[in-house]
Amino acid sequence: MAYLSLGSNVGNRRKHLLYALAQLRADHTTVSMKTAHFYITEPVGGVVQDNFLNTAVAIDTKRSAESLLTLVHQIEQAQHRHRFIHWGPRTMDLDIIFYGDEHINTATLTVPHPEAPNRRFVLEPILEISGDDRAIQRQVSDWLAETDDHQQINKLS
Repeated sequence: MAYLSLGSNVGNRRKHLLYALAQLRADHTTVSMKTAHFYITEPVGGVVQDNFLNTAVAIDTKRSAESLLTLVHQIEQAQHRHRFIHWGPRTMDLDIIFYGDEHINTATLTVPHPEAPNRRFVLEPILEISGDDRAIQRQVSDWLAETDDHQQINKLS
């Protein structure tokens, strides 16, 4: 099971997230997918910008981690993602947070995602959808207990 974090704070945020979710679900390698609620969150990194709409997915996929990263980048590009400003505004931000219990450290992918322990807006949605995945529940709960991120995030119904 892979866990991905999704966020948007430019344009029609909900539309961008729904598009990304539909693309992930429609991918021929997707076996199943569970989606968290949407959350309104404040941006991090000091760049003045609009609030984000975030969610997370647990996806059972036949793709390798690198192939999943390729799909993630294709979805971002289809939503006109530009990487001009680090931690800046974006139509779509898709990150692989976990890929099973694998630890990956390549030039293009690091899993678990190195910023995840510092991002409440990543951790809370993943905890919501972790279901019976005790290892993920334990890891995310530990990170939430230790994080210095006390940002308020608001779950939408």
